[in-house]
Amino acid sequence: MENQPTQTKSKNLNIKIGEINTLEVMRDTDYGYFLEAKDESEVLLPNIYIMEDEMPMGSLLDVFIYTDSEDRPVATTKMPYAKLGEYGYFTVVDYKAYGAFVNWGLPKDLFVPLSQQKEHFTVGKKYLLRVCLDEQTNRLYATQKIGKYFNRDMKGLHKNRVLEAIVLAKTPLGYKVVADNQYEGMLFTNEIFEEIRIGDRKKVYVKNVRKDFKIDLSLQPIGKQAKIDEGEGTVIQLLKEANGELSFTYKSDAEEIKKMFGMSKKNFKRTLTALLERKQIALLEDSIKLS
Repeated sequence: MENQPTQTKSKNLNIKIGEINTLEVMRDTDYGYFLEAKDESEVLLPNIYIMEDEMPMGSLLDVFIYTDSEDRPVATTKMPYAKLGEYGYFTVVDYKAYGAFVNWGLPKDLFVPLSQQKEHFTVGKKYLLRVCLDEQTNRLYATQKIGKYFNRDMKGLHKNRVLEAIVLAKTPLGYKVVADNQYEGMLFTNEIFEEIRIGDRKKVYVKNVRKDFKIDLSLQPIGKQAKIDEGEGTVIQLLKEANGELSFTYKSDAEEIKKMFGMSKKNFKRTLTALLERKQIALLEDSIKLS
């Protein structure tokens, strides 16, 4: 990770575990650099992460803070798969009588207490978990029991608002997701035109805010014109990547269209019509081509 002195960064008021902190390089020791927050609290950045040419004394660094095996705060320039309050799809690397340990991208594995597991964890298997902080010990841990963390305040959510979501589970109706690390949502199978798996991260659009504090979501914008606008960008981009021509027309197979463009055949035909009317593409016998 590249870190250089900058005047645009703002130094953290204090050190926050589980988050990215912007701290000042203050002291060089045998063990590494000590980084300081505005309240003069310090944390060690071990030698393994130090690049002297890019980290002069007095420079500000963006680092992630967690605790080491002795529960001391430590800084790293590596970023975990998920930070405090976020969700990740983690692989179990060890299991003990008191809990499991999962790989979250850092040297010290993340602990999942037995009390935070809804099922018996299996080494090598992946689980969708939320990163949490024990306020009493300042230790980070992960939980599979995520229901209590969902936000029931739906203010500001409107049709076609774009959110980032992680796929939680498959259901008979489609896929449950966690949107923006706080909302429980659903993607419906009959509206999915691309491959989707547990743990995938997707850009989604709000379709409907329900009275049970859940959100119906879509992988495509809601509304005819919105879908056309989105589809046009997709078709043009894929044409550019294919040197300006693709072997698709109005008559192309629906499954092939879904696989290539991530949309239904109906929306694909509407998109082609809009692009042809604006003369952005040309329709040949067996293909479409950039004009």
